[in-house]
Amino acid sequence: MIERNALHRVVPDRKESHPVTLVTVPGLHGSEGAHWQSWLERQMPGARRVQQRDWNAPHLETWSDAVHDALLHAPNPTVLAAHSFGCLAVAQALAQRARGAFHGLGATVLGVLFVAPASPSKFRSAGAFDARRLDVPSLVVGSTNDPWIPIDEARALAQHWNSAFVNLGDAGHINTAAGYGPWPLARHIVETLARRIDTVTDDALTRRRHRAHS
Repeated sequence: MIERNALHRVVPDRKESHPVTLVTVPGLHGSEGAHWQSWLERQMPGARRVQQRDWNAPHLETWSDAVHDALLHAPNPTVLAAHSFGCLAVAQALAQRARGAFHGLGATVLGVLFVAPASPSKFRSAGAFDARRLDVPSLVVGSTNDPWIPIDEARALAQHWNSAFVNLGDAGHINTAAGYGPWPLARHIVETLARRIDTVTDDALTRRRHRAHS
């Protein structure tokens, strides 16, 4: 069942007043036009999609590099919306950013929506995955009958990432085949995460003032 207070634990409800770019991160084989990620891109002006050289060859290092490249070129602070193996690529990229493994940080990440993350054990050949605590607000949406990950493992990933968790029940892999084309809940979550821009801007101004007077 959906936890009603999950979004409020991620970030308080605030009015959006600054431009934010949505960046979608599809999983294996990409996301077709009827997929909820494609629908979401059409709802959000200026949305961008992470592009992979080969959508049929999942590889953690290569795919996380592509996530980082998208963040380097994003024009505004971003909210990431990832699906399946794309969730692992995002988590890997954010962990590497936090360790300073990438040259240049690029856009600020305001938050992440992880939908139906794939089980790392199903992609052992794609490279070693390290589920580390993330330093940005995030929310994992899982399903009780997802063929790519048991619900308990999805919940455990959320705990490792320090993410809020939403259980959609019998929702399969939360993709087009499961009936997830237009998906207002995904848009609501993205817009809620985007409102964090006010907090980030206020914190940056506070640090700038403090340096000016020190």
